[in-house]
Amino acid sequence: MTRGTARRRVAVAAAVAAVTLAGCSSSPGGAGAGDGASAGPSASGPPAKAARKDGADGAGAAKAVAEKAGRLGGAGSACELPVSFDLAAAWKPKKIEVEPADEENPLAEALADLTEQGTVRMACEIDAKPAGNIGFLRVWRGDASDRDDPGAVLKAFTADDPETKKATYTRVEAGGLPAAEVEYTVYSELLEEEKRQRAFAVSTPDGPVVVHLGGMDTAEHTAMLPAYELAKRSLKLG
Repeated sequence: MTRGTARRRVAVAAAVAAVTLAGCSSSPGGAGAGDGASAGPSASGPPAKAARKDGADGAGAAKAVAEKAGRLGGAGSACELPVSFDLAAAWKPKKIEVEPADEENPLAEALADLTEQGTVRMACEIDAKPAGNIGFLRVWRGDASDRDDPGAVLKAFTADDPETKKATYTRVEAGGLPAAEVEYTVYSELLEEEKRQRAFAVSTPDGPVVVHLGGMDTAEHTAMLPAYELAKRSLKLG
């Protein structure tokens, strides 16, 4: 992946949403988390203020408990995945579908590049804006034939972004399943500063799954940690 590709990933949510999405959301409390009126983007809402108070390390936010609203990943939910997990209240999931590239749809090739990283492809994007934050929890899937260790999957994932810095890998559990986790930073050209990212990966019979948390900046990332931790804690196969 070139540096230009990495820069284009800043716009992946808007590009994919505008052209390729089959966004499926069910009512609040249901399997897909609710598609009621969405709050506008806000970097200064209550969650972000809490993040700044807790500091950049996210210690306070990581200990917070996210309110859950249904479960994502199972049959009939907004995104059907090899795993399922509890969805934080007000977060809105959308299934990502990229059409094959052809002469009549040359944009599909560019979109496919934006939705692939390392050995996995984006399958679901969960928007935090309705909950008052700016960022996404994204789920990425690999091929069923890929039996790579979760740690190797994460290393390939971060290596595919040339802006990755200060990556720390650890062995963890996700809902009792063996998992790997990475915490790292990427440089934001828009903000002209580094911002924190993290992801965890598990192996499934249907291929590896990566759950990634970004954020507009480190403060937003920190504010969204409870939703990420809820997904990790409640994750199950199938």
